Amino acid sequence: MRLSYDPRRNVAYIRLRPAGADVETLRIIDEINIDLAPDGTVAGMELLNANEQLRASDGGQIIVTDEADGREIKVALTAV
Repeated sequence: MRLSYDPRRNVAYIRLRPAGADVETLRIIDEINIDLAPDGTVAGMELLNANEQLRASDGGQIIVTDEADGREIKVALTAV
């Protein structure tokens, strides 16, 4: 998984897997688009107005949780 952020457009993209150019993009709400690979799996998610969405909870940090053992990795988001 890869999270990228374009501060010029204020857009974040969470790539879950490589999908190539043949993705179908579904608009979920005004600020979230989902890319589906040709096999129907989710390839990625685009977050528009990303700085607000990513900072809206968890105190401005990304928290990755291992559901098997409860371990958490916290990464602070820096201001852009």
